[in-house]
Amino acid sequence: MDTAARLLRLLSLLHSRPQWDGAELAARLEITPRTVRRDITRLRSLGYPIDAEAGIGGGYRLGPGGRLPPLLLEDSEAVAIAVGLRVATTTTVSGVEEAAISALAKLHQVLPVRLREQVDAIGAHTTQLPQGELPPVDGGVLVTLAAGCRHVEGIRFRYRTHDGSESERSVEPLQIVHTGRRWYLVARDRDRQAWRTFRVDRIEQPVLTGSRYRFDDPPDPVALVAEGTGVSPWDIVARIRVQAPAATVTKMIPPSQGVVEELDAATCEVRFAANELGPLVAQVCRIYWPFEILEPPELRTAVHEHARRLLDS
Repeated sequence: MDTAARLLRLLSLLHSRPQWDGAELAARLEITPRTVRRDITRLRSLGYPIDAEAGIGGGYRLGPGGRLPPLLLEDSEAVAIAVGLRVATTTTVSGVEEAAISALAKLHQVLPVRLREQVDAIGAHTTQLPQGELPPVDGGVLVTLAAGCRHVEGIRFRYRTHDGSESERSVEPLQIVHTGRRWYLVARDRDRQAWRTFRVDRIEQPVLTGSRYRFDDPPDPVALVAEGTGVSPWDIVARIRVQAPAATVTKMIPPSQGVVEELDAATCEVRFAANELGPLVAQVCRIYWPFEILEPPELRTAVHEHARRLLDS
């Protein structure tokens, strides 16, 4: 094995597990421990932070930071990454499109011909359904919010509501939720002492505060976003008791269409909303299992009338 190939192999081994003994690396690479030490020095000079610890239980480990190590990918992994990058070129996150195109070009250049043909076939015969004009999301804002969630650290930012008014918010972030169309931050608002959902495209100038916190009983982020986007904004809210397990009903009514809450092992309550009865009637008619309309009463009447029309047709 020449030096370049050996260094790549050494990097791959260091990346595969947290720590390696020098003798193990020498045996894997079929070289002497002295050559291992020289190769480690070469990698450090190239910008890879490799920590070494002497004695029993010591060894080498690839530290955080530094240069991104080269990835050794299986064929299926390379194709999956290429397809994912193609999807990323159409995202609403600002800055990601250009980075995805650049990364895809680099990957495409080094792909073997057989894999390049697979990726090209998927790209040539795949079309994304247009979703209309959506406001862009700042990539830097998204990164800061994600860092707050990961490190359990408070965030301050300016927030613009739907009517255009702005305010300063201090929150304890829990999770970022993507609905397929928009990005939302689920966080506990410190000033209001309540859980809130914030549209990420309306967040400006987020700053990590350094303050730490702990959640004793956090809500389900997906359920909170589903409630805030699919129920709360609408005038008419339907409550349906369904004789089926919540996990089963959720497969037909995902969080993007309604909120499903478990009542017991065999029963759940479904809530969805609209500004008119027509869409609610259509939603109710999709329910496959026995159900009872709890409210509103006018929805029950509308469903009965619809059923009569169907029987008379």
